[in-house]
Amino acid sequence: MPTPVLTIEERQNIEAGPWFSKLSLALRQAILSRAVVRRLADGAALASRGAPAEEWVGVALGAVRVSSVSLSGKQVTLTYVEPGTWFGDIALFDGLPRTHDADAHGATTLLTVRKADFKELLSQHVELYDALLRLNCRRLRLMFDQFEDLNTRPLRSRLARQLLLLAKSYGVEEGAEVRIGLALAQEDLAQLLGASRQRVNQELKGFEREGTLRVEPTRLVILSRDKLLAVATG
Repeated sequence: MPTPVLTIEERQNIEAGPWFSKLSLALRQAILSRAVVRRLADGAALASRGAPAEEWVGVALGAVRVSSVSLSGKQVTLTYVEPGTWFGDIALFDGLPRTHDADAHGATTLLTVRKADFKELLSQHVELYDALLRLNCRRLRLMFDQFEDLNTRPLRSRLARQLLLLAKSYGVEEGAEVRIGLALAQEDLAQLLGASRQRVNQELKGFEREGTLRVEPTRLVILSRDKLLAVATG
């Protein structure tokens, strides 16, 4: 069986990633030379909570759903890792097990770097240490921003911000409309916002009445980005 390679779109997603694109050419080439392409079907498991960390991962297409299990046994979505994003380095640094479950959301293409190769990259490219430090500082800032939003912003504003982020990562422009290409059930969206599905449904219906978006069975279509932005920043 031939070794899988990235498509043009997948390669562009990796190279245009906000973190990866700022690395030196030599480091980018070194990472790509050690990475293996993996294609996962919807729902395929990538990592399990408590399992040892064996690889560093970049998303080239699709999404990786990161989740945990509540005390009641319910699977709760925490985030979706978008194309161009790398993750899994923290557990490779501290040697502790994975903290969450990760599986493919839709057909997903990944670049995976084995633990041994990751360590070799670190030993050969001092630049990678600084780059990963900046990456994790950004993650920490985003996490604090999310905590602040959860405690200070109403659900309507948080929902608008989340929709704008999804549109930025997965938006497909169709004339004046923007279709969010990531299939999300309202329950999944509610989990991302720390709210109930019923409350999120009410807010979505409000946006729909105002002509801000259109709700389809598994997709959301943004009709006015300006209206969403006004709510998100208000």
